[in-house]
Amino acid sequence: MDLRARIDAAPMSPYQWLIVALCIVLNILDGFDVMALAFTAKSISADFGLSGSAIGVLLSAGLIGMAVGALTLAPIADRVGRRPLILLSVALATVGMALSATAGSAGQLGAWRVLTGLGIGGILACTTVIASEYSSARWRGLAISLYTAGYGIGATLGGLAAVYLRTEHGWRAVFVVGAVLTGAALLLLVLLLVLLLPESIEFLATRRRATDLAAVNRIARRIGQEQVTSLETSARAGTDRAGRIADLFSGAGARPTILLWIAFFTTMFGFYFVNSWTPALLETAGLTTDQSATAGMMLTLGGTVGAVVFGMAATRRPTRTLLIVFTTLSALFMALFIVSTSVQSVAYALGIVIGGLVNGCIAGLYTLAPSLYGPRLRTTGVGWAIGIGRAGAILAPTAAGMLLDSGWTPAQLYFAVGGVVLLATLALVFLRRAPVPGPAAVVS
Repeated sequence: MDLRARIDAAPMSPYQWLIVALCIVLNILDGFDVMALAFTAKSISADFGLSGSAIGVLLSAGLIGMAVGALTLAPIADRVGRRPLILLSVALATVGMALSATAGSAGQLGAWRVLTGLGIGGILACTTVIASEYSSARWRGLAISLYTAGYGIGATLGGLAAVYLRTEHGWRAVFVVGAVLTGAALLLLVLLLVLLLPESIEFLATRRRATDLAAVNRIARRIGQEQVTSLETSARAGTDRAGRIADLFSGAGARPTILLWIAFFTTMFGFYFVNSWTPALLETAGLTTDQSATAGMMLTLGGTVGAVVFGMAATRRPTRTLLIVFTTLSALFMALFIVSTSVQSVAYALGIVIGGLVNGCIAGLYTLAPSLYGPRLRTTGVGWAIGIGRAGAILAPTAAGMLLDSGWTPAQLYFAVGGVVLLATLALVFLRRAPVPGPAAVVS
């Protein structure tokens, strides 16, 4: 039985769960970064004299960086390895966060957020694949969902920090504290990644270097598996052909790739609209600043819970089926949420529910995407799906700002975004069992 099949069938070892935990920590960066700006948007607008459209562009700046990072760094990872790209991406994100605290204008802040997003985009593409490849078949959905829950943890911490620091010290303090904490943790985090985060077994198996067999066996020992005697790959498997974007559309791969992109785009559109604009829109709808911030944190709290709930359900139900249910319910509860703001307790409760549903959708897409591609295309396929999704994330805050300036009400915006999320449901309905483009490596 090859090593990949043994990993799928065997119980997960403590070391495998540690790998997932490292990926969770890295995903916390995404949540902290996005929500830190969302909760300080009003203060930044007042400081720099920005319109709603300009704030929407600023909210989108980090997402632009994430899209570029996912699209450009992911194919490189399929050639040089997931691990070195993760280390590079962590460094880029840390520098971007530190420089954001020094911004003297909206333009400078936007530029540093693009840099931060570039690093986070690379992190997401690589860690999604690493967490998936080192998880067993039974627990893969839960592992990816726990990884996705890292966003909610980071977003909650970012929101709590932003509410306090913005009130006491101004919006810049949010980025100062973020930079200090990130910088202090950087050396420890990089040390842990260097010592504990392994390279992808399937990447090593397809690279064809003389030292790769020994490297695979070292990893096998650490995850409690027997050593292998050879790494056999097909003639097409080397890294010289890895990461070719055109291969995503070769043969029967075009249909699942396009449908996956539609699902990512529309789901991320709804996800980032809700997370980026909810605090500001609730203020517009009549809630106080503190009430709107609390409702925003209910979304992030629900997101953490929802990702875990999706993962537990994925141990018993197919991922695609669960995604269809979650996207449909997300659209429904978006409509219920925005019409419930007059009853504060109901709005908070629905905030938790909608946060759980939309975050569960992201967890499901991150679980589904790696399963559609072979090892030489996996990071490229996942990275491009995330990048296309980030295009939806970029469009959402900007479009919302423009529509708000043109006279749209918060209720109209939420209803419209719910309709966009329903398009993800349709794409998933047509995304039936897909072929796996490219050969898989055999380690036996």
